[in-house]
Amino acid sequence: MIYDVTLRITYDYANPATGGRHLVRLLPRDLPAEQRLIAGHIDIQPPPSERSDRVDFFGNPVTEFAFRHPYDEVALTLHARVDRRPLRSVSRGHTALSGMAGAVADVQTIAPDAPGHFTAPSPRVRPDPAMTTYARALVHPGMSAEATVQTIGAALHRDMTFDPDATEVDTPASDAFAARHGVCQDYTHIMIACLRAVGVPAGYVSGFLRTLPPPGKPRLEGADAMHAWVMAWAGPGVGWIEYDPTNGIAAGTDHIVVARGRDYFDVAPIKGILRIAGEQTSEQAVDVIPLEP
Repeated sequence: MIYDVTLRITYDYANPATGGRHLVRLLPRDLPAEQRLIAGHIDIQPPPSERSDRVDFFGNPVTEFAFRHPYDEVALTLHARVDRRPLRSVSRGHTALSGMAGAVADVQTIAPDAPGHFTAPSPRVRPDPAMTTYARALVHPGMSAEATVQTIGAALHRDMTFDPDATEVDTPASDAFAARHGVCQDYTHIMIACLRAVGVPAGYVSGFLRTLPPPGKPRLEGADAMHAWVMAWAGPGVGWIEYDPTNGIAAGTDHIVVARGRDYFDVAPIKGILRIAGEQTSEQAVDVIPLEP
């Protein structure tokens, strides 16, 4: 499925900002056998004093830019054409939860997709007794890792309520879980914590959702902005799989990958520093338009 993706993010400052330096992760990834970036560009206005484009440890495209002059607005516009391909996983045997610790230890590499990077606490996902208890009640040692991902993801979809007013970008996952309300970032962080608690390596995927659903299909939650879902390592026979707990479905051709990492800290669409006095406001608009039926 080929998509045209347009994203516009604007920041308005009550007083001119100075000394701004930012990192942006907005460009969809080029992933062999999964997704092809046909063309893509990020426009920044006003033109920054410095700009560089590179790839981070996890393979995500990163744009770094800085201003040496005062500015009262920043506008980021992404235009991209992406070919998202069906995932064709070939299972070579399932790994039970009871065998996951040994399976992870057997992976003798520190490559970006090594499962060992995704087992320990990370900046935005810390161990939580309530989430651990919840996850352990849903699974048993003989259950396969792949079934564990599906079971925990489906349970969170059932037990959580999508509520864009319930949390902020810095709300801890434990607070969102206690309230059982949140957005895709909260669902994803909670599911990562639950999976790690039972021994399944898990990470965070940021990206886009198809804005226009296929005929007869419901519109997915989170399609108006950047979305998030979970990547999980289900053992050497299955490898990495992706699940969208916000919508209770496996990630597929409706999900366009932008960045992958341990949690939101690694993949935040934009972060940085600046000097400012007064308030700031921001707006975001996303269009993901399929070019094929």
